[in-house]
Amino acid sequence: MNPLPPLRSLQVFEVVGHSRSLAEAARRLGISSGAISQQLKLLETTLDANLTVKDGRQVRLTAAGQRFHGACTTAFELLREAQAELERARNDANLSISALPSVLTAWLAPLVFDWQDRYHPTLNIQFKASHAEPDSDVEDIDFRITYDTTRPNRQNTIELFTDCVVPVCSPALLRPNAALNQPADILRYPLLATDWRPKFASPPAWADWFAACGVDARKALAAHPIRRTFSLSHMTIESALAGQGFALVQASMVYADVMAGRLLIPFKRALPLPRPYVLKWHPDTFHKPQCRAFHRWLVVRGKHQAELNAQLLA
Repeated sequence: MNPLPPLRSLQVFEVVGHSRSLAEAARRLGISSGAISQQLKLLETTLDANLTVKDGRQVRLTAAGQRFHGACTTAFELLREAQAELERARNDANLSISALPSVLTAWLAPLVFDWQDRYHPTLNIQFKASHAEPDSDVEDIDFRITYDTTRPNRQNTIELFTDCVVPVCSPALLRPNAALNQPADILRYPLLATDWRPKFASPPAWADWFAACGVDARKALAAHPIRRTFSLSHMTIESALAGQGFALVQASMVYADVMAGRLLIPFKRALPLPRPYVLKWHPDTFHKPQCRAFHRWLVVRGKHQAELNAQLLA
């Protein structure tokens, strides 16, 4: 295997690819334009490839240069992330949380902000939104909040609560000539759907909800097909808030909006999700006092959310 090019040459090339000119790259790196040119020449000689071409005072990447630059950018981003994780690990006042994107955006983050402000104002919290489960050997993640799909290993895992989906809409969506007297009347309005596949099985759908209400779902949806589908629950909620249709979404994620009057639930018929949300943690997490405090708080908050959901639908 050929030796790798000098790291400095790679760094210069990566910055040049993100700059409009050699002069701009030189300013960003704090070196001269001549030094930039020398490093680019060294890199091209080492790789025996033409990566750049001069265009007046600018330097453009060749087709080969663009491909190589993409790989360089990815590599440097990984290095920067690794450095950031090392710095966080050295700081005892850190808490790192990974969660499903919609759970984080629409439910968890606002609650954590309040907990932080009240009890841990000097704590540094890092949120990572991801459908993928974090690799504990690579990522410095203290806690993971996810949807419990398989329950293969209950070690270092505790159930938070089982959510349910409810129909919601913005009050601004409703029309005087399209009153909501029975569940089938929702079909007079656009329907917003959420499809989690392929990562997870999707939550109960409109067909399930209408069937539970005694409506012939197949006939109803054939006459009123769903034409607006989102891959993330919080996107569906945002569309509902904008008055773009009825959404069938998690009660926990719309609780605050319903209480504030931004959304309403016309029919309090809820369908539970097949699995609960769970909290997972790294085996070494409880060595840090802020992690023990967060764990105690979130477990209680999960139970409280189940009670709030029940009150919302009472």
